[in-house]
Amino acid sequence: MSAPPEPPENSPEGNAESNRGHSRPVVTVPLVVAGICLAIPFGAMLWVDSYSRLTPALIGIPFFYWYQMLWVVLSTALTVVAYLLVRRHEAARRGGERK
Repeated sequence: MSAPPEPPENSPEGNAESNRGHSRPVVTVPLVVAGICLAIPFGAMLWVDSYSRLTPALIGIPFFYWYQMLWVVLSTALTVVAYLLVRRHEAARRGGERK
């Protein structure tokens, strides 16, 4: 039985030793920040003891309700930030591959 053919040096599947110093990290700072932006609303909403009360009321609405509605807006803003970070990171990564 013969061994499988070796991929060419310039192919993406090339020799692992030749790619060792040139690979980029999979987890980068922008992706970590994006993950944190997505995790913050979960932590805020899962910690029910922090908002399970009636006061302070805002224009007659108990704290329990307006706090959750505030997080709807904050979650949207944090999701947009995470989306933009990931998109910019992917664009920079694609741009770097073309060189």
